[in-house]
Amino acid sequence: MYWSGAGKLVTSGGTYPIFVYFYPSSHSSRLRLDGLRATGGMKGGGSLCIAPGVLQPLDLSGTIYNGWSTTEDSLITFRLLEPKPIDVGQGQGYFDLYGRFHGPQLVMDARAGYAGKFRSGLKLDHASVSLAWSGYSDFKSACRQGSAHP
Repeated sequence: MYWSGAGKLVTSGGTYPIFVYFYPSSHSSRLRLDGLRATGGMKGGGSLCIAPGVLQPLDLSGTIYNGWSTTEDSLITFRLLEPKPIDVGQGQGYFDLYGRFHGPQLVMDARAGYAGKFRSGLKLDHASVSLAWSGYSDFKSACRQGSAHP
């Protein structure tokens, strides 16, 4: 019970190759979203290609809503966070995505969500992405080829 995918994160500031992976977790939101009850949590991680060959690691936490027997058309939310190697009160970059599986594609956007500025200065406003099942090596290859452009 593990899923990984890659796509191009489109933001108001540029387009960036992104890779995420996630798996079930016992921690999830207890709040309703769009009238739906949370049915499970997710943990994982990923990477964002912020320049050719330059990766920004990401921690992922999320919730699935209305996903009792299948993920098809279930609402999924992610918060993707800049990791803190040591917490000394520094800021932490993040962005939120909301979406649904449509067949093999996980289609997500930021809705009107907020984004926090990364320590590098990167801010990912108005993000959207269509993720397709993929391995990490395909993503790394796209990043090395310079597919990211602010």
